Amino acid sequence: MKIIPVTCAIIQFEEKVLAVQRSETMKLPLKWEFAGGKVEPGETEADCIKREILEELNIKIKVEKRLTPVIHEYPDFKIKLIPFMAEFVSGELKLSEHRDFVLADKKDLSNLDWAEADLPILKEYLLQSR
Repeated sequence: MKIIPVTCAIIQFEEKVLAVQRSETMKLPLKWEFAGGKVEPGETEADCIKREILEELNIKIKVEKRLTPVIHEYPDFKIKLIPFMAEFVSGELKLSEHRDFVLADKKDLSNLDWAEADLPILKEYLLQSR
């Protein structure tokens, strides 16, 4: 099975962190995730996450650092999820694909029903940001 490279961003809004909920029509419906998307041919991972966040959420971010990628196999596809820590820079948050979003305290993120591939990323983030 081909591995699809996908970036995601853990976006800080001061003390809060952004999580987005997948729509009913997306794969993994209603699961929560860190926003992002597929890396296009010839695109760097950092350029990808900035583009995807602007397209999906209408905001600009500053990429801070890359965390540990996760390879996860779902029943019908396999992804390499490449996470970045990022800070909100500008824009008004508007969802173009997702159903909902939350700006949550770190301690509350674990209460969401996360997509499986995002769980190791959430864990690493929470361990690093203690």
